Amino acid sequence: MGKKIIVAGAGHGGLAAAALLAKAGFDVTVYERSKEGTLGYDWTDIFAPSALKAIGIELPPSDQYTPDCDRTFYSFNQRIPLKQTIPDDKHEIKIERKFLYSVLTENALKYGVKFSYDCNITAPILYGNRVAGIKTSKGDFYADLIIDAAGMESPVRKNLPDMCGIEHSVGPFEQFYVYRAFYNRPAEVEPTGDYNVYFYPNGHLGIAWVVSEAEYTDLLLGRFVPFTLDEAETDIEFLRKSNPVLGDTVLRGGEFVRIPVRQPLSVMVCDGYAAIGDSAFMTIPIIGSGIANSFKAARMLADTILADNEGAFSADTLWNYQVRYYDEIGAGLASVSCVKTLLTKLTPDELDKIFETGMITAEDFTINSDNSNISTMLSMTPLEAKNRLHELRKDGKLTKKFLSVVLRVGKATAATKIMPKKWNRSSVFEWSKKYKKAFE
Repeated sequence: MGKKIIVAGAGHGGLAAAALLAKAGFDVTVYERSKEGTLGYDWTDIFAPSALKAIGIELPPSDQYTPDCDRTFYSFNQRIPLKQTIPDDKHEIKIERKFLYSVLTENALKYGVKFSYDCNITAPILYGNRVAGIKTSKGDFYADLIIDAAGMESPVRKNLPDMCGIEHSVGPFEQFYVYRAFYNRPAEVEPTGDYNVYFYPNGHLGIAWVVSEAEYTDLLLGRFVPFTLDEAETDIEFLRKSNPVLGDTVLRGGEFVRIPVRQPLSVMVCDGYAAIGDSAFMTIPIIGSGIANSFKAARMLADTILADNEGAFSADTLWNYQVRYYDEIGAGLASVSCVKTLLTKLTPDELDKIFETGMITAEDFTINSDNSNISTMLSMTPLEAKNRLHELRKDGKLTKKFLSVVLRVGKATAATKIMPKKWNRSSVFEWSKKYKKAFE
């Protein structure tokens, strides 16, 4: 084929797409700011193993991963736990992120993908309306197509001109500030295997989890606003009261990161450009994981590129990638993003009331890359919602908040259904306005 493709950033989806395209005969180079051998945070990730199959990678040996466990959810007062019961064949897997990156890079190298590490990407290069290359600390590089896998703050996406119609940045309540660390377990305390998730931990708007493993205790704190290590320590001390498995020594991790927790981009492509992974906001709102979605998107993008027999790589020929992604994944993520807005509007007392009345069940929190029951629960008519809220009928303010989110889910769902199936600039941009309005 001989066509040149640049993958800007070594995100999971970008690496997967790079391997698929190099295997098909494209000249693919990945430009990455990190040094060789340093990809990935020092922690584990959870995703559906079926996503590996989508990109043609076999499941690693069983000693390299463990099945994910059922979660127990707690509201602010922690009085009513909601515990999942997921069938064994539906569990996701837990794997070290650094190991997963090694699998992805080795797979890419096997098919001839080239890598340029320690290369800081600063901006796209444009010829008129077309993205033609990237500016980097090592110089300017040109290609027939740029795949943007440079993350939530991608310097490629953020510097695209408005005429591309692609959102540049994330807004309030669209990103999580996360602290994650693996702590020791006190010698006198036995591991429980529990996976406890807390809403409004210590009264702060956000989430936390404490996962008891055999060798360590996995802790995550996530808020919608930045916080300091001292603030994190206060929350950790609060969580130790109900989680004696949480020791006081950090074994690894201990890093602050930001992750997108919002609906996917309204427009993912333009002439010579396609966004994937965190660059396209493919994480699952509320829980933040986006690896499986990125892998599946990589297959969709590769299929779309291979179907472009003329090698135009224009918005017209790339648009099918977005249509397929929304049909199979994105529409559900848009609904979950609406549900997230309910959590940002509730007070701790209101969330306690929702747990205590049974208005939300453990099954409603079964959210992963293959299933999103909570969005289905809220995809109901206002009358159905009122019936489910019968225990809260005396709390008009809370009922109003819930129904407003049901309405928002309805608008987002309706918007995704009318997304143009064929590329037409004016039609796509008009649709994009309606889609984004559902989340304002």
